Amino acid sequence: MKQLKSGGFILILLLAMLAAGCGTKDGDVQPDSLNAAKEVRIGYFPNMTHIATIIALENDYFEEAVGSDIQIVTKTFADGAAFMEGMSTDTIDLGTVGPTPVINNYVKNPAHQIIAGAINAGAVLVVREDSDIQSVADLDGKKIAIPAIGGTQDIMLMKELKEAGLSVKLNGGTVETIKQAPADTAALFLRKDVDAAATQEPWGVNLQHKANAKVLLDSDEFAWGNESTNTVLVAAKSFTEANPDVTTSIVQAHIKAIAFINEHPEEAVQLFIDHIKEITNQQLETEEVTLALARSIPTYDINEQVLKEMTTISKEAGYIANDNIEGLINLSYLEQALQQ
Repeated sequence: MKQLKSGGFILILLLAMLAAGCGTKDGDVQPDSLNAAKEVRIGYFPNMTHIATIIALENDYFEEAVGSDIQIVTKTFADGAAFMEGMSTDTIDLGTVGPTPVINNYVKNPAHQIIAGAINAGAVLVVREDSDIQSVADLDGKKIAIPAIGGTQDIMLMKELKEAGLSVKLNGGTVETIKQAPADTAALFLRKDVDAAATQEPWGVNLQHKANAKVLLDSDEFAWGNESTNTVLVAAKSFTEANPDVTTSIVQAHIKAIAFINEHPEEAVQLFIDHIKEITNQQLETEEVTLALARSIPTYDINEQVLKEMTTISKEAGYIANDNIEGLINLSYLEQALQQ
């Protein structure tokens, strides 16, 4: 090796220092070209309201979008609280989840953002067949199963109760809410341990078929109806800011999956059934899943007013200390994805 003269060594050293100075400063995050992700960790639930993520996985849209150098890793969750804990502890980078857990966690620690919509509607309020419940007002003194305390269906239920002049016992009212995994709620109905359930699909259909439940409020009536934001695409800011191009690619795959569902609903139903069987060993009925999809509106749009109202209800319920969600919604990646 040819030995460098001292002057040449100093010049190289100065150039190296200059290059270092052109890097990040004041905590800025490096762009993709310098700090590209080696994997993208995606979280979701095995529910109809997460069908956009499921279709993107089944059709390899995520893999196609990010390229062969980046690995797609997935993790399923039972509820929004577990999902947000996974994001807060750096177990996942992004994924689909109900908006209320996102809101509640953002108020405490604004380390993530909603970057697109996923599903509107997709939730129902059902009652036992043998009950005398004919309206929301008749829920006075009744027990209602919900997927999670502080979850999206909990907030939707609170909206309906408030409009009927009722409230949950947590807020000094007469309606008792009971947390129960949606897959197990039919057993509560059959044992007559609850009178009603506010739940997402396909579990509303499941309660109708397995427990003869009656629909009190269908998906186009429950809470905000077809404008109800049921599921959103959320991402950790630490990931998006470090990997803006990868994030945009993921959103493109998300958009592609939504288009596929809307254009090919029968194929989407079968892919959903196959996916659920593979990860849960449950065989869902085509008729049930088809009805569940009909009650859901796959969309990447976000209704910010609905999210603000959800935030207000969550604050009134005591789940959060304030309703400041400024900065929660970041649609810049969606806008870029739609332009490409």
